[in-house]
Amino acid sequence: MRIAAAVAGLLLVARAFADVVVTDAWVRGTVSGQHTTGAFATLTASAPSKLVGVSSPAAKIAEVHTSEHSGGVMRMHAVEAVALPAGKRIELKPGGYHVMLIDLKKPVRAGERVPLAFEIEDAAGRRSRVAVQAEVRPLGR
Repeated sequence: MRIAAAVAGLLLVARAFADVVVTDAWVRGTVSGQHTTGAFATLTASAPSKLVGVSSPAAKIAEVHTSEHSGGVMRMHAVEAVALPAGKRIELKPGGYHVMLIDLKKPVRAGERVPLAFEIEDAAGRRSRVAVQAEVRPLGR
């Protein structure tokens, strides 16, 4: 009986975490000597949460960035978090929010896969990770 109660309690806790689905994850291919690239995806959360980080074994540093026009110039900078409203698709895309992979361990080529782990924080402050294998697309895409 105690085991059944404990299992039921764990199921309730597991359901409390926001499920985040990551689709269409891809990384822009690189050329020799290029040490950074962008990664992109679409995230959809089942409950209000936020993207608070990303990591990848392919790069020394992975950061969530945004692109903004300022004085006629496009500038990028790291952000602490990206809101993930319940049921709304949030696109990480060129020219907007995206992931920067910095100090790549080796060039990434079209057709390869790059592991990415998105760190999600739910409304209660609990963190979880969503791991994906992002397709590397040709540089010009």
